[in-house]
Amino acid sequence: MYIFKVNLQYVLIVQNVFDPLSIHVFILKNHFPTEAQFVLTVSPSWLSAGASVTLNCSVKDQSAGWRFYWYKTVPDPSDNSYSYELLPGSSSGTEQDSYIVHGQTHTAGYVCRAGRGDPVYTDYSQPQFVWSADFHSSASLTVSPDRAQHFTSDSVSLSCEGNSTEWRVKRLSPEDRYLSDCTIWGTMTGSTCKLKRNRCSGAVYWCESGSGEFSNAVNITIQDKKMILLSPARPVTEGDSVSLSCKLRRQTFDSTVFFYHNEKLIQNYTRWELNISAVSKSDEGFYKCQHTGQESAQSWMSVQGEFKTVSLNCLL
Repeated sequence: MYIFKVNLQYVLIVQNVFDPLSIHVFILKNHFPTEAQFVLTVSPSWLSAGASVTLNCSVKDQSAGWRFYWYKTVPDPSDNSYSYELLPGSSSGTEQDSYIVHGQTHTAGYVCRAGRGDPVYTDYSQPQFVWSADFHSSASLTVSPDRAQHFTSDSVSLSCEGNSTEWRVKRLSPEDRYLSDCTIWGTMTGSTCKLKRNRCSGAVYWCESGSGEFSNAVNITIQDKKMILLSPARPVTEGDSVSLSCKLRRQTFDSTVFFYHNEKLIQNYTRWELNISAVSKSDEGFYKCQHTGQESAQSWMSVQGEFKTVSLNCLL
């Protein structure tokens, strides 16, 4: 016998579960939130090539006897829910409160739970995510206009593409604290989410498909400042040229514009553009610009390896 609950914003109700490796979860609003008993942390937040992902499940009750179970989330946009699938080696639980995922290359979500006793009392953590900026054909997210920063007056659309006809766009932001979808802060039409105007926010956005895929993730800042930095929302490829620029809301530049890379001044000139003719991995990092006492927010520019085509010739 199992008793399932989740704290804070959502209650998960599990019905007719016959497959122990897969649990279907229906998500409802909980109007009487309680303090979380199990908290999952994921490190790193953003994937890099070859990196492993470490999951840690902390328990408020520090007494002994807990066994930990580790799951990945599988999206189901049809009923705004996730299925939870056990990760390898955790069907009987682990004594360790950490778990390492190897070979993860795309955006993914995870939950943990801990159980003990007879009957077993068990509780799920809130989902936590590790994000990848890399595109893949089965699910991808594009931003229009293609930049990481926007004014509150801008019209911004997020479009999902891939091997599905059913999509939802998700967002996680520090101010929200909780996962939310386009119906809360935008308008979803088909596979495109149009963000509401006149609302400041900084958040990570991604698509989830009806076939259970996660897209690449993008970090977008929408702000009411007088100046923003125009930089690509998606990764740039080594060897390509890229242009970063500073944009004022209602005027043109009439004096020196300063560009910074990882807080180091790299250009001070009357030009409002920073041009990099051949991007390298060393150009990856945070960028911002300044002008007459005004400063943009900083944005991360990701640089991915050059794609190479290998030709194989058969000798007869």
